[in-house]
Amino acid sequence: MKRYLFPLALLLLTATAATVAAISADQVKAAAAVLGIDFLDDEEIELMLPDLEENLAAFDTIGKTEIPNSLSPALVFSPVLRPGQLPTDTTVTAPATPPELLTGENPLLNLEWATVEELATLIYTRQISSRALTEFFLDRLKKHDPALHCVITLTEERALAKADAMDAELAAGKYRGYLHGIPYGAKDLLAARGYRTTWGAKPYEGQTIDEDAAVIQQLDAAGAVLCAKLSMGALAWGDVWFGEMTRNPWNVGKGSSGSSAGSASAVAAGLVPFAIGTETLGSIVSPSTVCGTTGLRPTFGRVSRHGAMALSWSMDKIGPITRSATDAGLVLAAIAHYDPRDAHAIPAGFQFTLPDNAPTTKRIGYLKGSFAGDYDFAANDSIALNELRKLGYELVEIELPDAPDIGFILNVEAAAAFESLTRSGDDDLLTRQVRNAWPNSFRTAHFVPAVAYVQANRLRRELMQEMDRLFTEHEIDVYVNPSWNSSSLFITNMTGHPSLTVPNGMHEGTPTSITFTGRLFHEQDLINVGRAYQRATRWDELHPEAF
Repeated sequence: MKRYLFPLALLLLTATAATVAAISADQVKAAAAVLGIDFLDDEEIELMLPDLEENLAAFDTIGKTEIPNSLSPALVFSPVLRPGQLPTDTTVTAPATPPELLTGENPLLNLEWATVEELATLIYTRQISSRALTEFFLDRLKKHDPALHCVITLTEERALAKADAMDAELAAGKYRGYLHGIPYGAKDLLAARGYRTTWGAKPYEGQTIDEDAAVIQQLDAAGAVLCAKLSMGALAWGDVWFGEMTRNPWNVGKGSSGSSAGSASAVAAGLVPFAIGTETLGSIVSPSTVCGTTGLRPTFGRVSRHGAMALSWSMDKIGPITRSATDAGLVLAAIAHYDPRDAHAIPAGFQFTLPDNAPTTKRIGYLKGSFAGDYDFAANDSIALNELRKLGYELVEIELPDAPDIGFILNVEAAAAFESLTRSGDDDLLTRQVRNAWPNSFRTAHFVPAVAYVQANRLRRELMQEMDRLFTEHEIDVYVNPSWNSSSLFITNMTGHPSLTVPNGMHEGTPTSITFTGRLFHEQDLINVGRAYQRATRWDELHPEAF
């Protein structure tokens, strides 16, 4: 019977093609010019016409098919090139209890700037209840959101119920770990049952998804208290959403960058102790830079994206935005559980240990050529390199491989994720309607040939191999790079490597940052270096006075 399947499929496809207008040779020539194809002559075009019409019929059928954003392609990306890159231990662990004594001043006087470490001690030792802490941060969210526009939806009822439950558990002798009873906020591309998940975009303003995203489920299991769905650039681009531009707490006349705009703004202003952001091509690094927060972009595949808006299945990553490198590790340890519902998830585990102040990784690379450039943050970065040397690190000169021109991979995947929005015309409802915005990028991506997309991904694999050689040949697990003034941000978002962005000074009234980038699954090394740097410089303890 199988021998009849192909002729039958061809017959059905041909019948469908009859409903599609005929394609002329002149149309093919015009399309070829747009696609940069110059190897066709007239006879070859005539020979192609029936197949092109059949393809067009298939495209039309697929374009009219309702495909949910949550459905992943059959093509699965992994940053792992060889088994040796995977951790041998796939468990997820973190310190069980915080120390009972805190040094320095009583943080009760400055709850808004307290770290997760400090707040965990206060809760564990019963110096404050989760209910009181949650009410404190809910009040701050309500008070300061009118100036910052960083909240899309408060989850107050859920938060207070969770806080009460955590207090009851602690009273009964059950303690879940450092995040027990700690309030937080989540970027509004993560689904939360019973609340809107708007993706920051007008067409989805009333959308509700009847489940919790995997990350929110894991934080709930760790005892954390969701207080707010935080703003994001519409469909994860920029800091402009359907409500307003999210503001920078250091200068409310400026935006907080994007797309994890609300997450960075809220943490920087002391409205939540930590928040969850996402990055596809800079959306944790960039807002963390301008807001002065610590942003951890985990290795691709380490954190489940189930229940999160898909923008690029091969590039999206979820990570914490916090006040310190240590806090970032504590949060990652809560959300790094393997989840097979994410088709790209990797069972990598994460065994987080609290870093001390002594360097554990002695050799780190640095991008000598990038740091030598003339850019706004150059002076602060130069000082940061000297601080690292003072801490005992050996800085090894490295240069990144040339980055191929494959950025359209993101646009193609994003256009596929939101094809129904484009075809419906509802993309006109998005706030930003300029060349450098999603509506135009979605339309343009439809003109990228499938062959070019595949070829770009082949070059992407070559780039992954070159980055693997860079770490191996220089015998480093971490390198330091300018957060913006290098190709590292683009390259490592393509290859899936993790990074940690930490504040390193001020420039014209707003913070600057420096970024540490690591081997696949070497987040602990990043946190160790980041912690040592922060303990030596204290830039993470500088906060906007207006809040």
